[in-house]
Amino acid sequence: QVQLVESGGGLVQAGGSLRLSCAASARTFTMGWFRQAPGKERDSVARISWTGGGISYEDSVKGRFTISRDNAKNTVYLQMNSLKPEDTAVYYCAARSTKTIGVYDIWGQGTQVTVSS
Repeated sequence: QVQLVESGGGLVQAGGSLRLSCAASARTFTMGWFRQAPGKERDSVARISWTGGGISYEDSVKGRFTISRDNAKNTVYLQMNSLKPEDTAVYYCAARSTKTIGVYDIWGQGTQVTVSS
């Protein structure tokens, strides 16, 4: 079973930056970042295909967040700039184990991001 391990979360002031990393124990295909704020549902933030294309973002993070991946390291990144207090959430990395599966079937444990005003 492939495992995902996130890192890079923490406390930052509004306007600051953080870079999240998600290392997979083996090859994965489409990968994505999700976030869940207290009392809210888990929402998609960004996704990237195996080739590094197919990138999409949730509207509120467009222009501020950048997703990328290094397949040689089986790692996906989320560069978060101009952070806002409303970005505070637990951020989860997710992956699809095959090229054809239509759902994210592998999830990380989550990393807390807190943005202070």
